[in-house]
Amino acid sequence: MLNWMSQPKKRLNLSIVGGAMIAIQKIQLPIPGMDVLHEEARREGYDFIETLVAEWASATNRFNAPGEALCGRIDQGLLVAVGGLNCDPFAGRPDMGRIRRVYVRPAWRNQGIGRSLVEALVEHARTHFRSVRLRAENAGAARLYERIGFTPLESPDATHILVFDK
Repeated sequence: MLNWMSQPKKRLNLSIVGGAMIAIQKIQLPIPGMDVLHEEARREGYDFIETLVAEWASATNRFNAPGEALCGRIDQGLLVAVGGLNCDPFAGRPDMGRIRRVYVRPAWRNQGIGRSLVEALVEHARTHFRSVRLRAENAGAARLYERIGFTPLESPDATHILVFDK
């Protein structure tokens, strides 16, 4: 079992929103607060956190291949937001990343955390991939991604793409 408290904290992004700093860091499971985040996502009908937990437990996806990362926002010692970056399993190309499993607990929304999390994943992706895709789960998420620079995409595998200038 991993002991989160002893894990080195690698900060990926530090944003200032409304005068407050929002630190995003690499994480590993298990982590304090994941159970509450998981339950809140389930109640909202988002089953992708269940997939995240199950794939981590089975070692199917631990976000540990080259260029990959699992990140989160920790508040008062508990995980309040999570998101990951993989090589896109649907693209069949090693130069295309995929942002996945992004979720912010309801009480922490509209504070810039989701944006900071996605921006941290995008900045990490820039160093490893030529582009990154994702699937927006709702209209609010789609608007956030488009404000960050993603463009809508007509594909059965993704709703948005961001191509990096190299």
